[in-house]
Amino acid sequence: MMDHVGRAALDNMDIDRMPRGGPDASCLDRLLQTDRQEYLDRDSEGDAAGEARKRSVIRALEWTGEVFGNHERFAKIALDEVADVADPRILELGAGHGGLSRKLLEWHPTARLTVTDVEANSVAAIAAGDLGAHRRATVRRMDATALDAADGQFDLAVFVLSFHHLPPSAAARVFAEGTRVADKLLVIDLPRPPAPLHVLRLATMLPLAAVVPFVHDGVISSLRAYSPSALRALAAYADPSIEVVLRGGLFSPQVAVATRR
Repeated sequence: MMDHVGRAALDNMDIDRMPRGGPDASCLDRLLQTDRQEYLDRDSEGDAAGEARKRSVIRALEWTGEVFGNHERFAKIALDEVADVADPRILELGAGHGGLSRKLLEWHPTARLTVTDVEANSVAAIAAGDLGAHRRATVRRMDATALDAADGQFDLAVFVLSFHHLPPSAAARVFAEGTRVADKLLVIDLPRPPAPLHVLRLATMLPLAAVVPFVHDGVISSLRAYSPSALRALAAYADPSIEVVLRGGLFSPQVAVATRR
């Protein structure tokens, strides 16, 4: 719960100037952020080399998701949030390669998935695959910050490992839109460790960042990840009625479940 002083501060804040470490981030933490884009964020239309780098990152994300069991782990977290719903309607935002939706459809025999991404090429690739032909899946291009969906249309909206791509004002809109169209918004994203640990983690990644697109994007993702206090501030800025329950973080992905009171 945010007190009146905190609410007033947020109302007067230029939200896009809020540090990724939150309103009370330390001086070191404020230095550990960037506005540089990942390869995934860049418009590669007409740029064959740029599109190849982007596709290599997407393939690497899909591979790591399979090898390290991320799809299974995240699917379990999502299904736990709709355990009391017989035939859940689930909206996946920023689906990328569709791995999570694929796992949710496999594990839940009556779930209906709307699989979305803002990137046209990703949507086309998903639609051309098995998800495009699945009888319980709908593939659509959709912007997570301005959802083309009715209020309460879904039981759960899921945004996995993509939230950090957004600047604060857009991230706040995801909280507003996700909790508008769904009973719950589940955000699973990279942790933002305490600044000293963050420096050590970055030091291990930087040598490869110049030559491996996946590591390049990993460094930028780490610098753009939001802290728990930042997530709470973004939700409160979006709407004071939004409550956020946080778990995980530090060395594991952080999980935020947002609902409206």
